[in-house]
Amino acid sequence: MSDSSYSDGAAAQPATRPEQAAPRLMLKGITKQYPAVRANDDVTLIVAPGEIHAVLGENGAGKSTLMKVIYGAVRPDAGEIHWEGEAVDIASPAAARKLGIGMVFQHFSLFETLTVGENIALALDEPFDLKALAKRIREVSADYGLDIDPQRHVHSLTVGERQRVEIVRCLLQNPRLLIMDEPTSVLTPQAVRKLFATLRRLAAEGCSILYISHKLDEIQELCDTATVMRGGRVTGHVKPKEETHASLAQLMVGHSLPDYTRREHNPGAVLLDVKALSVASDDPFGTSLDNVSFAVHAGEIFGIAGVSGNGQAELLSALSGEKRGLRADAVTICGKPAGRLGAGGRRALGFGFVPEERLGRGAVPAMTLSENALLTAHRQKMVSSGWINSGTMRAFARRCIEAFDVRCGGSEALAQSLSGGNLQKYIMGREILQAPKVLVVAQPTWGVDVGAAAFIRQQLLDLSASGVAILVISEELEELFDICDRIAVLAGGRLSPVRATGATNAEEIGRWMAGLFGGREGTAPSAEQPAHV
Repeated sequence: MSDSSYSDGAAAQPATRPEQAAPRLMLKGITKQYPAVRANDDVTLIVAPGEIHAVLGENGAGKSTLMKVIYGAVRPDAGEIHWEGEAVDIASPAAARKLGIGMVFQHFSLFETLTVGENIALALDEPFDLKALAKRIREVSADYGLDIDPQRHVHSLTVGERQRVEIVRCLLQNPRLLIMDEPTSVLTPQAVRKLFATLRRLAAEGCSILYISHKLDEIQELCDTATVMRGGRVTGHVKPKEETHASLAQLMVGHSLPDYTRREHNPGAVLLDVKALSVASDDPFGTSLDNVSFAVHAGEIFGIAGVSGNGQAELLSALSGEKRGLRADAVTICGKPAGRLGAGGRRALGFGFVPEERLGRGAVPAMTLSENALLTAHRQKMVSSGWINSGTMRAFARRCIEAFDVRCGGSEALAQSLSGGNLQKYIMGREILQAPKVLVVAQPTWGVDVGAAAFIRQQLLDLSASGVAILVISEELEELFDICDRIAVLAGGRLSPVRATGATNAEEIGRWMAGLFGGREGTAPSAEQPAHV
């Protein structure tokens, strides 16, 4: 790392290129104070036309707040915004769009009961025809490798599909500055490649791009420059291509990342057994499960990869107890048939669950962290004779906050006030502190910074070493290869053969994600390579 790559405050900003009379965007002294935290503290940022500029920092560093200030979704308490050399007051997202600023949010801003086309239409400031718009959505989404049906209702979409809607909605506006907050969190590697090609094309045409991602390899591959934030302040400026993963991580979190520690352990008895699980999707656009079978042993991390929308939502619903009406032996937990038990009955057997949707399913946004602890951990002596023990509830929340380094305003902070990564750490901690025997985790490090991701993955490794059976469903192939003992792919509602992680590679798993396993596209595992091991 060069000596000039790390410095304090605005001095780290690069000079405007000689051929550019004015930057596309310039922020001066942006400050935003919330009751419990100063999210932005005297931030200065310069973005040139055609530049792909990364904003780096750990969860809670103030990146998302700064982007919302630029997009008009948050009003700063102090500071100036200059757009193409002119001071502007961006009072609303509509005003930002009028200037030519578009934003893809990390946490989706979609109406559940409307269709994809209707949601996209709401972001358009000019008159539109839904039929013509639907045609345009299909064309643009296909061109960018982000296929989505404009007629589908948002409530039926998976997290990955909702991410596609956000990206397509933004690209349809032909922005001059495109803000992308964790845009590839749940995209496949192939879709990421297409998106990068699109972003490079947009930049070559003069569109500026502000890019937030915790995936350092993406930052190094895509971005020209990067501004580093910590604790709401700008702390440095680097050229990512001249840095290493280690140096970028250290700039973000202030210390080097530890290597994963695997403790020696031998897989034990089967604690989660899924046999010939066939589930019809409640969503007419969903993917039904077809004869899915696998087993997860005590002390093992079993990974399931796959493109979002291939039956993951249906599988998670069947495992968690939200989907009722299964055969009793379709799901066995710790040796007891659980297919007909609800979520509470399965938790009583030692089942823990971390859903992919943090806000609304993993946590209630308008409730405090201690209240959210009660939702799944009430068996931890929080309720007695029908009465809630608020002291025990708050103590559990404080223990979770401390043990999992959750950056927040305390146990009474609202769930919606936390950054995505900190809320994820809290939800993970809430489940782990209940000492489950079986833990099912979906997208464990989605949108989480490199430091927090390393922490969460180490927690899963430690938990498996203690004898817990862990199922991880993730679209992060690198994550699955880092922590899993065995891996399979869910494609078209069918499960691929199971491989020991060391006996396969990303290329094979990538082919399986396209349904190419079992000898022909879309076929079930062969008898020679059974999924149920």
